[in-house]
Amino acid sequence: MMRTDQRFGVIGLVLSAAIFSTTVHADGRNYNDGPVVEISSIRTVDGHFDDYMQWLATNWKKQEEAAKKAGLITKYQVLVAQPQGPNDPDIYLIVEYKNWAALDGLGGKFDAVTAQIEGSVEKANQSQADRAKIRTVLGAKTVQVAELK
Repeated sequence: MMRTDQRFGVIGLVLSAAIFSTTVHADGRNYNDGPVVEISSIRTVDGHFDDYMQWLATNWKKQEEAAKKAGLITKYQVLVAQPQGPNDPDIYLIVEYKNWAALDGLGGKFDAVTAQIEGSVEKANQSQADRAKIRTVLGAKTVQVAELK
């Protein structure tokens, strides 16, 4: 059982760590906060790389262009990779946002863009389910660019 003074020491340590971690992500002496970038890792099913690239070049591009025009995103791109193993991505989808605040309420805003492109959110959901036959989403990460001074 912890003594009271030990508990306060642990609480102080946790609070110090929380305060330090928030200051680490703020603008620093050597960098400024840049845009926020979402990186999705995709692995296409064997024999369907071109099918998925066709979808990216048509529907996905239309969606991203509409999102850019609406001010939801600032940039998007597709990176093709050489997988090193069976669980590695062969495509990365990169979407850039102005900052973290740009992600607030983004779901509803993207639903409107998706409905505009696909006809409805339900059709978009069905289209996404159909794409599962030709690709697997391995995961996604959201990071922030540190713009060096």
